[in-house]
Amino acid sequence: MSNDPAEVKSTKRVTLKDVAKAAEVSLASASYAINGTGSVGEQVRAHVLKIAETLGYRQNLSARAMRTGRTGTLGLILPDFANPFFITLAQSVMRNARAQGYCVFVTDTEGDQKQERNALNLMIERGVDGIVWFPVRDLDNGAALTSDTPTVVIDRTVGGIEQVHADYRAGGRLAAEHLVALGHTRIGVISGPMSVLSMRERCAGAIAYIEQHAELAFNLATAFSYDLESNVCKAIEQREATAIFAGADLIGLGVIQHATRCGLSVPDDLSVVGFDDIPWAQISTPPLTTIEMPVEEMAAEAIDALLRRIDSRAQPRRKVVFETALIVRQSTSRYL
Repeated sequence: MSNDPAEVKSTKRVTLKDVAKAAEVSLASASYAINGTGSVGEQVRAHVLKIAETLGYRQNLSARAMRTGRTGTLGLILPDFANPFFITLAQSVMRNARAQGYCVFVTDTEGDQKQERNALNLMIERGVDGIVWFPVRDLDNGAALTSDTPTVVIDRTVGGIEQVHADYRAGGRLAAEHLVALGHTRIGVISGPMSVLSMRERCAGAIAYIEQHAELAFNLATAFSYDLESNVCKAIEQREATAIFAGADLIGLGVIQHATRCGLSVPDDLSVVGFDDIPWAQISTPPLTTIEMPVEEMAAEAIDALLRRIDSRAQPRRKVVFETALIVRQSTSRYL
């Protein structure tokens, strides 16, 4: 058996100069056409791009990063891919970033703050141009964690960093208004973990309206899961309320599932409203009435704000708040 290494033929990498020569344009014009910059006509741009594709030209991103100081990449850090809300958000962020010519690296921290810190460090070490971050928890000051890398936070309250939010309190109020308008007078509230302001706000909005116009049957907390806490299950079983506002869709779907197990009909015996409008809300039995989070608009704003910060670190830090909306489906009905 021969110990000689296998012979591999080397293939020369196609350069921008090769593209310019084949297209019979200047190197500058080829660069403008490839990068979508400069003042070349659309006919020339299309011609150069066709030649580049024919030759198999690929941009040398490492060289471009050294030349421009940018990698053309963004980081997206999310807390829990088990929740379909974050899958929807990730798709929206990536779609908006792609429209701006950026590639997105995505990671899930599994709700663990140590993993979250590691993810931030890794994104920064890999040289992403900026980070969209959905933290596990609210933080008094997160600026030190992201160092000099432009960062925008979604949903959480984090000091020192630009933020994109929805009007959670108004969303909770919309849910309560809907249930009261249907004639419900004993309404329960089931929250998720109250360690984050957005959950506290959505429940506070609902509770404030219920206490003014009806009776708050109970105010209980559970995890973001179908598997409800025993005290929550008991409240459902004993029919303490004719309607329930759930602080998240996953909780609302869990309520429907447990109510059905107990022989209750949703919405005839129990009306349920969720919050987030995850894709599963439309296909549950019955489909879940919920408060829509404007995910696409929030993602677009997060990317726009991040690119502004990448272009100018001196941009003032803002907190942008989007309106929520009530989506009425078949999990709520009039109480007779």
